[in-house]
Amino acid sequence: MKAIALTLTALTAATIAIAPASYAIPDFSELREENLDKGAIDFDQLREENLDKGVIYEVAAIDFDALREENLDKGAIDFDELREENLDKGAIYEVAAIDFDALREENLDKGAIDFDELREENLDKGAIYEVAAIDFDALREENLDKGAIDFDQLRQDNLEKDAVA
Repeated sequence: MKAIALTLTALTAATIAIAPASYAIPDFSELREENLDKGAIDFDQLREENLDKGVIYEVAAIDFDALREENLDKGAIDFDELREENLDKGAIYEVAAIDFDALREENLDKGAIDFDELREENLDKGAIYEVAAIDFDALREENLDKGAIDFDQLRQDNLEKDAVA
């Protein structure tokens, strides 16, 4: 307990000594001037030049319909037409229902593993059916008899040492 109290006192004293330095606010205008004197890029001037040129001033609107027409004239794929063809074929329009039972029977006829039968065999063997209960108290006693560390006793000893200190 004394060690913790001394540590907290030292930490508090260090914080009080360092705190004023951490709250010092840098003068960014002064830092900017120093960097400009060293040859750094003057972003304010660069921004003004770009605004004068109209680089950021205006954004041109894009006519996507005209762009699509230009691309179609160049031989690009007409996805609207392709979509209509696929809809006419029923490619996306309908989804065929799958008979999984029939598919299972076909696979079993071809020699596939019958998982239902395998599951029944394993259940009959008790592989998944029962889980043995573990007596952790008995296991702890066995380990203590073999010379394992008694963590309960160790904890109690440490608590007694702290109480005395």
